[in-house]
Amino acid sequence: MSAIMIANKFVERIVASAKAEPLYSGLAAVVALISGWLVNDYRAWKAFGTGGTQPNVLGYCRMTYFRIIYAYHIPSQTNYKTISPEGQSYLKTIPPRAGGRAKIMPRILPQRQFVEPIDPSTRDRLMNLVRRLVNEHPELFELRPSRTEGGTVDGLYIRDEVTTMNSEVRGDPILKKEIAHSHPSENSLHVWVSNPDARKIIEAGWGQRFCLPKAPTGWIMVYAPRNSSEMDIVEDIVKAAVHWATGVAI
Repeated sequence: MSAIMIANKFVERIVASAKAEPLYSGLAAVVALISGWLVNDYRAWKAFGTGGTQPNVLGYCRMTYFRIIYAYHIPSQTNYKTISPEGQSYLKTIPPRAGGRAKIMPRILPQRQFVEPIDPSTRDRLMNLVRRLVNEHPELFELRPSRTEGGTVDGLYIRDEVTTMNSEVRGDPILKKEIAHSHPSENSLHVWVSNPDARKIIEAGWGQRFCLPKAPTGWIMVYAPRNSSEMDIVEDIVKAAVHWATGVAI
């Protein structure tokens, strides 16, 4: 029996109990409303894609737990001043994102924005970016299923043998040398940039910090490009990440 069926049967029992004992009718109404919301929220979360979280009730409970305990981190995600300015910048000054920040989905995992219109050619270019960089620079990169996305998308990883790799990247236990990946569901990305570049990107309205504070501060969500000029900006961000992480400008 699925979790949805169990929840529905639970609500039915509550309603039946309320009819038998009117004193509990108010409580039953509240429980039914909450249960209904949870069922609908679970369905919407699973339908949109769960990223690196297991697409089941346990995964939903884990996501909801994080959603509660890391609620304090929400204002920090769009505040560039929460990131240290120390370090080198590899990114040119970027213009503010037209129309401001993207609207973010309410669930903490996966970290996604609401879908915005995008030119078909821009989307093709975005979805091919990681694979193209691997093909053009096989001495630097390899294509692997993204660990941070539960293997659901391709990730751009630095090869272990790259001697110029940034020591922070080489030693990080969370990202394990992953530099970037894109999200086919709504065309945003996660990219690992230097702290000064993360500040620039967030200040310009082009991204925000990752939703879980335990991740490196330079691991940021970059909002979806919508046309070729915005795709140029996104590609500059990814190339700046590569320069910082590998020590090689491409």
